[in-house]
Amino acid sequence: MIGLVDCNNFFVSCERVFSPSLEGRPVVVLSNNDGCIVALSNEAKAMGLTRGTPYFKVRAMAESHGVVALSGNHRLYGDISDRVMSVLRSLVPAMEIYSIDEAFLFFDQSTGCLDEFGRYISDTVKRYTGIPVSVGIASTKTLAKVAARFAKKYSGYHGACMIGDDASRQRALELTGIGDVWGIGRRQCAHLQRMNVTTAAQFAAMERDMVRRHFTVTGEKTWRELNGEPCIELHQTPADRKSISSSRSFSRDIYDFDELREAVCTFAAIAARKLRRQQSLAMELQVMIRTNRFHQQLPQYSAESREKLADASADTMIISAAATNALKRIYKPGYGYKKASVTITRMTGRDGVQQSLFCDMRDSARRQRLMDVVDEINDQIAGGAALRLASARTPNSLIPHRTVADVKSGSVDILRPDRGLKRD
Repeated sequence: MIGLVDCNNFFVSCERVFSPSLEGRPVVVLSNNDGCIVALSNEAKAMGLTRGTPYFKVRAMAESHGVVALSGNHRLYGDISDRVMSVLRSLVPAMEIYSIDEAFLFFDQSTGCLDEFGRYISDTVKRYTGIPVSVGIASTKTLAKVAARFAKKYSGYHGACMIGDDASRQRALELTGIGDVWGIGRRQCAHLQRMNVTTAAQFAAMERDMVRRHFTVTGEKTWRELNGEPCIELHQTPADRKSISSSRSFSRDIYDFDELREAVCTFAAIAARKLRRQQSLAMELQVMIRTNRFHQQLPQYSAESREKLADASADTMIISAAATNALKRIYKPGYGYKKASVTITRMTGRDGVQQSLFCDMRDSARRQRLMDVVDEINDQIAGGAALRLASARTPNSLIPHRTVADVKSGSVDILRPDRGLKRD
């Protein structure tokens, strides 16, 4: 059997762990530079607020109803996620971390009564981390997702729902809209609705050949899983990323090239650090910049540029220099830039890479040792960016705010955080 643990309103729950006064109050967490709503408490959902809504459109209503709006702090959320996953790892023989707030669990025959164990998992995570979670248990990953949705929606399950037989599976699918099925995207959902398929049960009842003809192999896997046939494996080790990206929207439009370059170098440093953690090397990167599309009265411009590295590298200095070169080719003065990104589009493993004829291997080894030392120092210091390139000094719009270590040390006031600070 497979279990799916899903943290309830995760970002809001993280904020409530360190600010208990937020309990019972409508809370929303905002995206970069307070742009859109990315997470809501149940109280905020009951008021009609929805995820993805630009906050400026509902600010007046939210403030008049006492909604607490918080800037997202993903470092804090990442720290708490690590704690949740550590607790889960201690309870089961195998697990797969699916996202920052979700994990699949594997239960063996010695587990015992699974629905009771699911409630035990929910209670244990809450006790040790303060984060409420919902547990779904079923024979496949897709059905476990369905069960977790019921555990989250209905308090009568006490945090855990199990789909253990064909009757409960059929009933759960009848109550699940087709748009709520894991693996069914918006286009597929619209296509199914045009076919008068509105529930998961109707989709599961379709002929297999028809499913494959309309929705390829991926759609067929979802169909098989809904019918109780496991075909999506449990991956205990996350697969290496095929691309790595770092991007942000700025709190204000940036007109100055040097300030934009500093932001791009900051993103390049973040991407390079992720690259080193994966034990990979970059071969090519892409830089994108764009103006603020909401300022339609101003000139609009967006562009992207690719830069190949002479030798595959995970060195922050080399990747930042390449990103700067790409930026120079697309930057145009006179425009106010709202967003930039750096994406490593081609990468390779450290082992067996073929460098160019003129590559200085001793210098590469020295640079790698330097990057390892920088990462080790940054990992030990709150915020994770104590050491950085001078070219990547953090603009005000990118300064990170609260972390778990900050809260522990008392260096920030968690009840009244500085709303002007942003994560990097």
